[in-house]
Amino acid sequence: MVDIYKKFKYSVRYSDIYNIIKNILYEMGVQNMAKISLDNLISKVEDMPILPDGINKIISLAEDPYSTVEELEKEILTDQSLTSKILKLANSTYYGYARRIDTVSEAAVLLGAQAIKSLALASAVSEYLVKELPGGYGLEKYELWNQSQSCAIIARFIAKKLKYPKAEQAYVAGLLRDIGKTILNYYVAKEYQTIINKVDEEGKTFVEAEEEILGFNHGEVGAKIAEKWNFPLSLVESIRYHHSPELSKEDPKLVSIVHIADSITMMLGVGVGNDGLSYKFSDFALETLNIKGEVIESIICESVDYLNDNDSFNII
Repeated sequence: MVDIYKKFKYSVRYSDIYNIIKNILYEMGVQNMAKISLDNLISKVEDMPILPDGINKIISLAEDPYSTVEELEKEILTDQSLTSKILKLANSTYYGYARRIDTVSEAAVLLGAQAIKSLALASAVSEYLVKELPGGYGLEKYELWNQSQSCAIIARFIAKKLKYPKAEQAYVAGLLRDIGKTILNYYVAKEYQTIINKVDEEGKTFVEAEEEILGFNHGEVGAKIAEKWNFPLSLVESIRYHHSPELSKEDPKLVSIVHIADSITMMLGVGVGNDGLSYKFSDFALETLNIKGEVIESIICESVDYLNDNDSFNII
């Protein structure tokens, strides 16, 4: 097994993962993704960093019905950046509180434990999602983050509109559904022309071509990351199957919400890269959520307004 920490002699950060993988595989002589399986790819980065301990502690406290606001506040205050972001959100126009919120304990009560958990996760992965993904997915710096944040906000909106009980989980799933692109981009770039030929000449979607040429897609890579971060199966599935919700077993409604939110985000042109605007709504997702033609039109229109109203949710 490659010891990344000894090999590269510096502290590994989220934004370093892409270059680490590229360097390791280069030294192994792996120049073409066709020569390596998904499990082999992930196994080469066994030392891939997990979420920071502080974030894991906040998530644990948010999930614990017996934890107190004081315990949550104490843990949040250890992260100055997260503290600032939580107070910014609590004082945003979205919540419209009558007076200024100055303490984390007040913010925690106002936002709720699940919203705090979502914000903590978003804060932790933001630097991982702001990176430029040239060549393969054709995303400039911040485009993947803007796209992910928009999808997360729309997913939360759809969940609330359809009275799905886990709106914050929908937010997290929407935020992370394309995290696999950050690792797979290098190999998509290598096979870019072949993938585009499949799209142009055979009428395949970018994801279908990606899977056919590389052997797997960015959703599957992202799911492997989520598994390493010990995310619940419902979140892992929502990342793995957000382009094929009919394959989900654990929580088809959650996966369908993320699929619809992802498709709307692309339709609105938020952070559109080389994979373009070719995504369609899955019939399975529409049926699972009992969304009819006029309802989806309404959701699309409302999503635009919701994104504009929730610009303050952007935490970077």
